[in-house]
Amino acid sequence: MDKWTEMQVFVESVKRGSFSAAGRQLDLSPSAVSKLVSRLEARLGVRLLNRTTRTLSMTEGGQVYFDRCLEILADIEDAEDSLTGFGQLPTGTLRINSTPGFAKHQLLPLIPEFQALYPQLSVEFQLTGQSVDLIGEGVDMAIRLGPLKDTSLVGRKLGESRRVVCASPDYLAARGTPATPAQLLDHDCLRLSTSEAFNQWQFSSEQEVELIEVKGRFVTDNVDALHEYALIGGGIARLSGFMVGKDIESGRLVPLLTDYGIEKQLIHAVYPHRKHLPAKVRVLVDFLMKKFTPHPPWG
Repeated sequence: MDKWTEMQVFVESVKRGSFSAAGRQLDLSPSAVSKLVSRLEARLGVRLLNRTTRTLSMTEGGQVYFDRCLEILADIEDAEDSLTGFGQLPTGTLRINSTPGFAKHQLLPLIPEFQALYPQLSVEFQLTGQSVDLIGEGVDMAIRLGPLKDTSLVGRKLGESRRVVCASPDYLAARGTPATPAQLLDHDCLRLSTSEAFNQWQFSSEQEVELIEVKGRFVTDNVDALHEYALIGGGIARLSGFMVGKDIESGRLVPLLTDYGIEKQLIHAVYPHRKHLPAKVRVLVDFLMKKFTPHPPWG
């Protein structure tokens, strides 16, 4: 077994957290993965992984070797990607990280068209509301909402999305329409349990900037659930324009307090700094730039 394969098996074992998960990714049995890692440790003369019945954890030496393996495997991929354009089409698996909301409302509807253009590419989505380590998680590209803080990443701006305070016509008919931000305190506002900042709604006017800490009887850890509950008349929500644009156009949701300035979110496609941008990432970024710029579809 060559050294490149041993490195790949070790890296996947660390990323996936178990030999069985690494085996599924690499089409190997768990025992084959375990034997390869053990043989690698014997050849190096260093224990790389601590094993228990449930988890794997890296030793100090394992961490050093893991970091170098990531660099070496990335260099190998760079070398192959540098030949793209010499009659080769993008191939392999494209791993994308995104928030569930942006993926559901904007990315997933575009993927069939993208895969029709590049039939040799497989797409794997990782949906989470948290930022992840792209290199450590083996992610090729991520969608990030808000300001970019990680200077190790390359960012391409796809657009921006204004947050929209909105409610269903049925809710407004039953409870009335707030005319000022302060009147939101008399309403059921839909809140997120995982972020206190999400429940502090900011409004600006010529006179002042108001920060309203909203209250309500419905709380969830999922933004899509807030969206669905607003649609069925459960309360007033503050959601991204890319989620509710079609609902507002159709009249299912009514925008509120539109005379006030409400904050916007920047939306970027980000990927690690690389000597050569992999062809599979380049074609996806170019595809999204054409779809979202200069005028994003959510208005």
